[in-house]
Amino acid sequence: MKKAVILFLLVLTTKGHSQFAKNLFSKDPIINLENWQKQRVYFGYYLGFNSFDFKFDYKTPVPQDIQVKKTTGFNVGVVADLRLQEYINLRFEPGLYYTKRDLYFNGVGNSESDYLREVNSTYIHFPLLLKFSALRTGNIRPYLVGGMSTTLNLSSNAKSQDDNYQQKFRVKQWTAAYELGVGIDIFTEYFIFSPSIRGMFGITDELIRDNTSPSAYTDNIDSMKSRAILINFTFH
Repeated sequence: MKKAVILFLLVLTTKGHSQFAKNLFSKDPIINLENWQKQRVYFGYYLGFNSFDFKFDYKTPVPQDIQVKKTTGFNVGVVADLRLQEYINLRFEPGLYYTKRDLYFNGVGNSESDYLREVNSTYIHFPLLLKFSALRTGNIRPYLVGGMSTTLNLSSNAKSQDDNYQQKFRVKQWTAAYELGVGIDIFTEYFIFSPSIRGMFGITDELIRDNTSPSAYTDNIDSMKSRAILINFTFH
């Protein structure tokens, strides 16, 4: 009985995969959700991953940059899409982003508590984007996306009176950035699946300088801006 069930599932999976491939890549595919994107407004949600970094600019040249160890974080959010015309949409994609970065300040102290700062960030992200879609080919439609975003950092420590000399790394609560990316709409029988990859480039300085002066941590930093790679899987 168990073998019969496994065999049935294998046949069903193979048949489903074959039908999916036929609908996408055959010369005469079955057109799914043909009128979906003709709607004036529609909604969705996304799940994804991120990799955040910092870009440092210095007041005077340094022998070695501040080292940033990146980790993979996660994203989750919703999408509201407004159709402006056949090939252009305005999108609002608020979401929750979590990420972690370790900063190594070379030449500061001898112990890990001196030269290492862990930067855990929980962002509420508010991007407003324009989506430029290509002609639909069967059940596939590639697109470009770009726009501006603003971010609220819930883990900024901005209101703390302590600084790096009390092991407290502080950044500003609100920052701004621009975003550019590419993606593809895949029309299935019941929903649209849209994987995308974007770059996010900060345009405002995030760093809060130390109260202690002079500071080996922040005095020579002219600006510190976030940048990130965002990979999202969107469902409409």
